[in-house]
Amino acid sequence: MVTYGKIILFIIAIAALGAAIWYYQKDKEIDPGLNDSNLEIQEAEINSEITESEGGPVSTGASQGGQVEHSVSIPALINKQYDGRDLVLGDILDDNSVYTRYYITYKSGELAISGILNLPKGQGPFPLLILNHGHIDTDLYTNGRGLRREQDYLARTGYAVLHTDYRNHAQSGKDGRDDLAVRLSYAEDAVNAVYAVRDAKLESVDASRVGMLGHSMGGGVTLSSLVIDPDLIDAAVLYAPVSGNMQDSYHRWIERRPESASKIVELYGSPETAPDFWGDVNAENFYSRISAPVKIFHGTADSSVPLAWSQETLALLQSAGKDGSLVIYDNAPHEFVLDWQNFMEETKKFFDKNI
Repeated sequence: MVTYGKIILFIIAIAALGAAIWYYQKDKEIDPGLNDSNLEIQEAEINSEITESEGGPVSTGASQGGQVEHSVSIPALINKQYDGRDLVLGDILDDNSVYTRYYITYKSGELAISGILNLPKGQGPFPLLILNHGHIDTDLYTNGRGLRREQDYLARTGYAVLHTDYRNHAQSGKDGRDDLAVRLSYAEDAVNAVYAVRDAKLESVDASRVGMLGHSMGGGVTLSSLVIDPDLIDAAVLYAPVSGNMQDSYHRWIERRPESASKIVELYGSPETAPDFWGDVNAENFYSRISAPVKIFHGTADSSVPLAWSQETLALLQSAGKDGSLVIYDNAPHEFVLDWQNFMEETKKFFDKNI
């Protein structure tokens, strides 16, 4: 016979299980387009950020080849003057025997960007790593979220680790432009993070030695960073990265929601009707500028980002004469799980060798 007390205990158990699942999921990176709910999140983000103020997008200056340079483009980012500055070490978030974790802010252009900085203890100065996280809905994102395991591991192995939140995330300043313009500018925030650390002249950080790691969307941010400021980064790791071709993301995710795609098309045209514009937002068209070695890691069971995208990135890097390599993990999902320890060990070896 089921008693009232047993019913109450059953309800409590179900609630506890749900809380545990939520806690595990809350720090995972969520890539747009993985399921219907994420597509709705992506659509809501695009609809909220796209504006038609001030006459829409503008073109300024001249790009390579004498063509008019669009203000939203890789050439525009290449021609920018980067002035990352005013790094502030804020509250101590963790202080263990190996490193101190700080809440930080720094300036990227006119925006204040939040993030975290793990500073190792002991004999420095320590080389600098910039970590670029993948897509997480900005309503859910919190300071330093997305690559917590990687931040901890790399700080424990002798690297100063700065994880940027990007604009419009956590306590960072707000960029009210459309989604495409904002996404391209995440690379601006990553590049300015390096300059901000250099400007701060921290005794424990050797900011002349710089590596960059990007996961998923952050892999795309890393590729863009490599082409817009080639001499800044000594080595880069791409962790299950998106493609360096923006059309791939457009067709995989944005185009699934006609309402969202129509907003993008209204501002810039579609990849079919405005090929010159879309060509200029593709980092892969500028891989010839890359000077750093690039190591890519991807799993065959990644349902978020196709392995074929990393294979294509490698082929394009090699055809441009660049130092690129690809490690493929059999049956590994988007965040590797069983292969994660090997991934981190190989990542450390790669950075140790190249920076």
